[in-house]
Amino acid sequence: MYLQRRNRILRQSPAIRNLVAETKLTPDDFIVPLFIDEGSNIKTEIASMPGYYRNSLDITVSEVKELWSMGLKSVLLFIKCKDELKDNTGKEAWNKNGLMQRSIKAIKDAVPEMVIMTDVALDPFSSYGHDGIVKDDEIINDETVEALVKMSISHAEAGADFVAPSDMMDGRIGAIRKGLEENNFTKVGIMSYSAKYASCFYGPFRDALDSAPGFGDKKTYQMNYANRIEAIKETLMDIEEGADIVMVKPAMAYLDIIREVKNSVQVPVSAYHVSGEYAMIKAAAKMGWLDENKAVIESLTSIKRAGADLIATYFAKDAVKLIAQ
Repeated sequence: MYLQRRNRILRQSPAIRNLVAETKLTPDDFIVPLFIDEGSNIKTEIASMPGYYRNSLDITVSEVKELWSMGLKSVLLFIKCKDELKDNTGKEAWNKNGLMQRSIKAIKDAVPEMVIMTDVALDPFSSYGHDGIVKDDEIINDETVEALVKMSISHAEAGADFVAPSDMMDGRIGAIRKGLEENNFTKVGIMSYSAKYASCFYGPFRDALDSAPGFGDKKTYQMNYANRIEAIKETLMDIEEGADIVMVKPAMAYLDIIREVKNSVQVPVSAYHVSGEYAMIKAAAKMGWLDENKAVIESLTSIKRAGADLIATYFAKDAVKLIAQ
């Protein structure tokens, strides 16, 4: 049989396949989400996220040192606020001595070159568990944006490299950029959750931070998962308002959106491989239905192949070890 072109020639050995691979994962691709709790010497496994922990700050600092030694260069911080500090204003979010602010400073002192990104939203600090201020059972936009600006400036004062607004309020990127500029934080970046969908895949995350909404849902501010064009509109508006990096969240069920965004923008695109996506792989692997290591690498590669320049993932440490093998 004569064939002018045999495509299998480029697949016949691992060495050849690696030589011609179009997409390769490296430690530089990953952002590591970290959950931080008050206290000392506390390491609490998150029941719905087996193998992932919410740690006190002392353990978190040790973890960050290990991450840096592995070649992981960026962390995304989330804190668990005590119930007695929660209210409808979210004012604990900009407390100069709050857990987030202390965490930023401690990590910068321990590993100065680590890129610190911080979650900016009110849900961990809200007595209602919503990302914004509640009035008459409605999440109000403009007063929430004012609170998010205060929160962002507080994170910048503590030493954050990027603030990462995850709230999906209208106009918050422009307001945060203005606030940072007016307070001389001209080197602090914004990684905007530009296309954040109202997804069922966030459940384990809300367990981690005790931040589930106390009433209703988040569909009046997070995006409808049926929509594609809206994601492009939101993202382009965030860039116009001053976002340095844009994010699609979740990742695996939204690979088409990642590609659409990548094709439409000229800034780095990040994607969040969320807690539910992590939990599904863990659960299926526990049942013996798939090989966890292979599923991790294939999933992360698919996210990068779709167009993500950066991937926030709970599998970051595992992936780095697997890549090195």
